[in-house]
Amino acid sequence: QVHLVEAGGDSVQTGGSLKLSCVASGSTYGINCMGWFRQTPGKEREAVAAIVGTDYIATYLTDSVKGRFTISRINAKLYLQMSELKPEDTATYYCAAAPTTCNSGTWQRRESFQYWGLGTQVTVSS
Repeated sequence: QVHLVEAGGDSVQTGGSLKLSCVASGSTYGINCMGWFRQTPGKEREAVAAIVGTDYIATYLTDSVKGRFTISRINAKLYLQMSELKPEDTATYYCAAAPTTCNSGTWQRRESFQYWGLGTQVTVSS
C-alpha cells in the first residue's frame, strides 16, 4: 500500500506562483509513475502532469500548463511548480501514483493510477 499526502495549496492572485508537494509513504519502492490531477466541482478530474521513474525517464504536461508548470520528483516526494497562475487553474489538485509505468498514451487516464491523495486546494483570483 502507498499513502499520499499533498501540501502547498493556497489562494494567490493571477500571475502568482505556488509549489505543491506530495509525500508518499508505505511501499514506495514500487512506485513508477506519479502524477498530478485537478478537479473543479461538476467537472471530470483532469490530468495535469506526470513523471516516470525517479530519474526523469519521461515527463508529461497537459497543453494548458506547458511553459508554466514543472513536475519533478525526488525519491518519494513529488512536486508541481506552478507559475503564471490563472483563474482557470483554480481546482483541487490530487497526487497520484502507480506501480506500473505510464506513457504518452496512458498518463492522462485516471485508471492508470492506483493510489491517490486527498487533494490540496489552489485558488487563483483575478
